[in-house]
Amino acid sequence: MDPLSDVLALLKPRSYVSAGLDAGGAWAIDFPPPDGIKFNAVISGACWLSVDGVPEAVRLEESDCFLLTSRRAFRLASDPALEAIPSDAIYSIARDGIATCNGGGDFFLIGSRFSFSGGNSDILLGILPPIVHVKRDSDHAAVLRWCLDRMTRELRDQQPGGFLMAEHFAHVMLMQVLRLHVASPNARGVGWLFALTDRRIGAAIGALHADPARKWTLQSLAERASMSRSSFALHFKEMVGLAPMDYLTRWRMLLAGDRLTNSAEAIAGVALSLGYESESAFSTAFKRVMGCSPRQYGRAQPPAGAMRDSLGPQ
Repeated sequence: MDPLSDVLALLKPRSYVSAGLDAGGAWAIDFPPPDGIKFNAVISGACWLSVDGVPEAVRLEESDCFLLTSRRAFRLASDPALEAIPSDAIYSIARDGIATCNGGGDFFLIGSRFSFSGGNSDILLGILPPIVHVKRDSDHAAVLRWCLDRMTRELRDQQPGGFLMAEHFAHVMLMQVLRLHVASPNARGVGWLFALTDRRIGAAIGALHADPARKWTLQSLAERASMSRSSFALHFKEMVGLAPMDYLTRWRMLLAGDRLTNSAEAIAGVALSLGYESESAFSTAFKRVMGCSPRQYGRAQPPAGAMRDSLGPQ
C-alpha cells in the first residue's frame, strides 16, 4: 500500500452516515462538537459555516465539501447574524434520514462522521487545520462529485443495502478530500501528509512504509530520493518535522502498537519482524516513543497522549 493508505488502515476509520439537512427560508442551526472527523457536502443552495475558535465564517456553495477535524462546536446558517436553534430540535425528529428546517426546499446537505477505532487519531488530525474546505471548482474533483451524487441517491431512495453503500462512498470521499487538500496551492503544513506531495521525499516515505524492517540508513534513503545525504536530511526535516530515522522509528512503533493490541503475537516476534535484533532494544525504543513498555501497552489502553504527534514534530 501507499503511505496514506497505510496510515488510514492503521487508524481503522469507520463512517457513520448522518442525517441530511433540508432547510428553507432564513435559518441557523448550532451543532455540538463532533466526535472524530465531520464530513459534509452541500448538494444544493448555499450557507455559512462558523466554527468555534475560527475567526471568520466560511461561505459554502453548491457542491462544496468540508471536513471538521477537531472537537469544536459549529454553526450552519443562511445568515451568520441569525439566532440559531440547537440541532437536536430538528434532528431528533428527522424522518428517513433527513432533518427538515423551515419546511426545506432551499438548501440540502449530506454528511458523515468518521471515528477511528484504531486510536492514534492525532497522526492525521494533528496536522490538519480545523476546517478543510474543498470548493466545487477544485481541480480533479470529478470523483468527489460522482460520489456525492451516488451518496445522495442512497440516502434519498432508501434501497436495500443503501446504508452500507453510503458508508463506502463516505470513505472514498474522505480520501479524495484529503488528496485535494494537500494538492491545493493554498494548503501549507508540516507533516507526513504534506510531504507526500513532494516527489523525492514522498518516494523515501513510501520506501520506509513498504519495508519498515529493512536496515535503512540515511544514505540509502537519500538514494531513494535521488538526493545527496545532507540535502535529503535537511529537506526531510523541513517537510515532515522529524529526521528520517526518527520518522522510521515512530512508524515502526505505531505498527508494533497495533499488532500488540490486535493480535496474540509475542513481543519478540513483533520486534524481529520490524528490524530489531533483540527484544530489549525494541522495548527501549517502544517505551521512548509510546510512553510505556510493550507489555503494558498490550495489556491495556496506552497512557493518555502517549502517541500525540507520533508522526510529526514535537
